[in-house]
Amino acid sequence: MKVTVVGAGAVGASCAEYIAIKDFASEVVLLDIKEGFAEGKAMDLMQTASLNGFDTKITGATNDYSKTAGSDIAVITSGIPRKPGMTREELIGINAGIVKSVSESLVKHSPNVILIVVSNPMDTMTYLAHKVTGLPKNRIIGMGGALDSARFKYRLAEALEAPISDVDGMVIGGHSDKGMVPLTRLATRNSVPASEFLSEERLDQVLQDTKVGGATLTGLLGTSAWYAPGAAVSGLVQAIACDQKKIFPCSVLLDGEYGLSDLCIGVPVVLGRNGIERIVEINLSDAEKDALKESSEGVKKTNELI
Repeated sequence: MKVTVVGAGAVGASCAEYIAIKDFASEVVLLDIKEGFAEGKAMDLMQTASLNGFDTKITGATNDYSKTAGSDIAVITSGIPRKPGMTREELIGINAGIVKSVSESLVKHSPNVILIVVSNPMDTMTYLAHKVTGLPKNRIIGMGGALDSARFKYRLAEALEAPISDVDGMVIGGHSDKGMVPLTRLATRNSVPASEFLSEERLDQVLQDTKVGGATLTGLLGTSAWYAPGAAVSGLVQAIACDQKKIFPCSVLLDGEYGLSDLCIGVPVVLGRNGIERIVEINLSDAEKDALKESSEGVKKTNELI
């Protein structure tokens, strides 16, 4: 199992670290355009192998896609991150060109690769990867929903004053501050609806805090977060590599599911060795359907910019 991570910045390095620590991949290749940067990150990470008990080989390369040849899975984190006050959509001008070039180069050297897109605006970059590579829809996956759901569960556990292992919840829709649709109605604490413990007002606060989760961190850090995005990616990669058949909300190309077509947006999917094994259509309330429809309109407007 060979995994490539393009972009050796904070998010990319976190992806590589979490994948290596889980010890399911034989090799992780870090690639970056900055001379020596990926090589340095790879060496630093390899020097943790004996300490963290993993045997995954991590190598770095400067803009040499031949080193990625034969990758089973490739993660695209390259592009500029958000700064305080920026929306994900404002990154499109620079990141679209980067994601186009990276996607084409990856597929050229690994025609059977499964792509996981992290670069923002993530739903539009996932759609762009479809357009430029022509890969089957099961082999291009946008990461956003897995991260948003982790942030949702963090806020739920905080509100419930419960351990995170007791909490479950999911976020669908676009990976944007306005587009996220946290499914508070379906959120649970050990199978008991969260609404049994929390008032409608408190649940709405959880929803609002979840939607601005990325912006909150950007304001505090001065740049995009990296630990949780890296962990979210590693979860998707492991589900595919180990054929786990786990359900994650991911940005996928829809063709009539949820009444939506010709866009990528976050919905629950089963992930396994073939990438997206199937899209799961759950019964949404009228309010949730309306929120998803509104979110899809926002994604389509961003798509028009490419």
